[in-house]
Amino acid sequence: MSKLVKGWRNEDIHAQARHYVRTYILLPSGFLGLMCVLGGIGTLGYQLIASATYTMMTFMTSSALLLLGGLCGWLQTRYHRYLLETVPDVFAARMRSAVQRSHRKAKAGSTIPPIVHRGRSLIPVAYVLGCGLLLSASGWAIMQGAMDAVPAILMPWAGFYWSKLFFWRGIVN
Repeated sequence: MSKLVKGWRNEDIHAQARHYVRTYILLPSGFLGLMCVLGGIGTLGYQLIASATYTMMTFMTSSALLLLGGLCGWLQTRYHRYLLETVPDVFAARMRSAVQRSHRKAKAGSTIPPIVHRGRSLIPVAYVLGCGLLLSASGWAIMQGAMDAVPAILMPWAGFYWSKLFFWRGIVN
């Protein structure tokens, strides 16, 4: 007797996609953002109290790095929200494959549909440029002597991860 093929309903696909976003985007973003904020603010506090090298330039530079990271996080969140609206089955298939990997017995492999849209070939370039922008801004802050290395590296990433959390708010319940 042949098996009955069950198709996924739109409500199931959207629920799985939202669950994927909560589990694999928001949860790591919250944790990494918290670690970066604590590390960045803590080392800025050390720079203020212990080494007495905290100046107005340090404040301006750290704020600019935080905002630059926030801008990059906002851009990536906009792209992911666009994908959630147009092709939620990609996120749903990723969620199903993650659940299947966690079970001992492997089920028949589900294929993740390709993401097809205009400008798709530019997305990896944009990711590399964004990461390079954050790292080069950190390097510039260190070279100018405005900040120590640790807060200069952590502050843009804190802005990046926290803006992802902030701009997903209300979209994924």
